[in-house]
Order: sequence, then C-alpha cells, then structure tokens
Amino acid sequence: MVRMKLEVWSDVVCPWCYVGKRNLELALEGFEHRDQVDVVYRSYELDPGAPPEREGTYEERLSRKYGVPVGQARAMIARIVDAGAQVGLDFRFDLARAGNTFDAHRLIKLGGEPVKERLMRAYFTEGEPIGDRETLVRLAVDAGLDEGEVRAVLDSDRYADAVRADEKAGVEHDITGVPFFAIDGKYGVAGAQPPEILRRVLERRWAEARPPEVA
Repeated sequence: MVRMKLEVWSDVVCPWCYVGKRNLELALEGFEHRDQVDVVYRSYELDPGAPPEREGTYEERLSRKYGVPVGQARAMIARIVDAGAQVGLDFRFDLARAGNTFDAHRLIKLGGEPVKERLMRAYFTEGEPIGDRETLVRLAVDAGLDEGEVRAVLDSDRYADAVRADEKAGVEHDITGVPFFAIDGKYGVAGAQPPEILRRVLERRWAEARPPEVA
C-alpha cells in the first residue's frame, strides 16, 4: 500500500502556522487518499532565545520585530485575524502571552497533534502563557496526557534531542519561515497556502508514487 509522509515545520506561537494547520486539514478532507497520509509535525522555534514570558502587547512586539509603527503592526494583526476567521479561528492577540516554546515542542513530541492543537488554541484564543510550566502541564492533561508523564518530561531533557533534530533538519532544508510542508521529501510548500494548493501537491505526489496498474 502506498503511503505518503507529510512533514510540517511550525511553531505554536506562529499565527500563520495555525492558519496553515487548518488549511492542511481542509486539504486532507478533500483528498481521496487522506487515510494513507502520515502527518508528522516538526519543531521550529521562531525565537529560541525567548524568555518564559514576553513583556508588552502583541502589537508592540510586532512593531519592534519588523521595525514598523504600531499602527502598521495593528493593521498586520487585523489581516491575520481576518485570515484566521475565514478558517474558523478566533485570534485574540489582545490576550496573547508569548514566551519560549521549547518545552511546548517537547510535549508535542510526547502527545502529538492533540497537544499541538490544544496549545495553539490556548495561546491564540485563551490568553494562556505558552512558556509557563504549570500551564503546559494543565493543557497537556486537557489534551489527554497523563499528568505524571508530562511532569516527568518537563523535569528531564526528554525529547530535547528530537526537537533539536527537527530544527537542524529545517536548517538543512533551508527553511527560513513557517509553516513549511514537505511531502515525501520531494515537494516543499512554504507558507499558509490555500487548501486547494496543498491538495494539488498531494495529488501530484500520489500520482507519482502509486505503483503502475498491471494490464
């Protein structure tokens, strides 16, 4: 049976990554062979040196990052909010509490997509501090993980090597922005592309990978 591997490099504090995740889910809904696609989420830190929690508002941080006036940053945020709304996401940047995401990525290695989804919703919609240990424990448990195992991971360096390996692979693939989608190591798609574009790439790769029919 033909299977396809779809790797997604993204960060839990990247709004376009959340939009891209929804677009991918929509693309897979319309893909005839979606049950034969293995989606693997890879770690990518937008700001590896971030403290547990950033100070200031989201628009102030965006203004500093891109060197633009706060008013322009506010307009950028409005565009992101609109893009999120189109795929059912309620971005609340007025509540966002940014911080270091390394531990978040380690817990995603432990619990997979349900943990990633829970952390993204908590950060973008609920105003949860993404770099706070106790918050991460609570959210991971919400996603179905065992509290003892979650605490054991956070008390150790478990999955640290896996996160770093993902980030190294991202560098080797020349990934400089996320989200980034890689299909079977053959095709790369950068950015939160519309579902139809992602589906088209999946269909092309499927046509290439499936064995020829025997007459």
